[in-house]
Amino acid sequence: MRLVTYDAGDGGRAGMLVDGRVVDAWAALGEPHRGSLRELLERGRVEDLRGRIGDTGAPSHPLSAVRLLAPIPDPEKIVCIGLNYAKHAAEGRQEVPKAPTIFGKYRNALAADGETVRLPATSRKVDYEGEIAFVVGRRAAAVAEEDALDFVAGYTLLNDLSARDLQFATPQWMSGKVFDGSAPCGPALVTPDQAGPADALELELSLNGERMQGDSTANLIFSIPFLLSHLSGLMTLEPGDIVSTGTPDGVGGAREPRVWLGDGDELVVSSPTLGRLTTRIAR
Repeated sequence: MRLVTYDAGDGGRAGMLVDGRVVDAWAALGEPHRGSLRELLERGRVEDLRGRIGDTGAPSHPLSAVRLLAPIPDPEKIVCIGLNYAKHAAEGRQEVPKAPTIFGKYRNALAADGETVRLPATSRKVDYEGEIAFVVGRRAAAVAEEDALDFVAGYTLLNDLSARDLQFATPQWMSGKVFDGSAPCGPALVTPDQAGPADALELELSLNGERMQGDSTANLIFSIPFLLSHLSGLMTLEPGDIVSTGTPDGVGGAREPRVWLGDGDELVVSSPTLGRLTTRIAR
């Protein structure tokens, strides 16, 4: 399934993408409730939707008639993993980490597919980082690695926009990672049966039509099951938490000459199974 949070003019609601239309998820379940996709995950109702695909009784809208929000617009946590592809660590002249490098973003960072992100006035060196993210489907605490994929609701695309001059001004990276719109995410949450194996999810990023990055989760240093297990040993993960798994090599800050984002740029993160996430940049 492809699950979304959409706005048809009356606020965010959970929906399913079916044949070019957005079907109201709560109505398909026969409930008068309205709420986001995170609430659907919290209530454990995602699997109940499978039997409703093709049900013509629920309200639906053409995709072109609604505004897609970030799939999970209201997560409790956005956890990002740094240096999780060996070639990316090498291009930044950093050692391959012995344990996952973790940092966070906040809700203000989320931007939906097709949105324009304004660069922060405090930075002149904003970079792109195309990534695959997974979304936690149910509460996870001290989960064994062999059980970890049972706690994954699905996958989506994320662009970890990074203000490098702010990021490396201190030993911790957060200053360059948290500006408004610095985590474009979407377009949909794709359930594992449709997304494909966790160790074979492909992505690439293009800037103004030029391919800049490309790789597969087959080459992650720390796999998706390992990450969920590891993080759940550090903190309780909640339904709707977003974990972005790291970016491949090819970032602008490691190129010669450097490539920094500027007014009018267009970024596309794409995946054969997860779709296309488009972001426009403004100064």
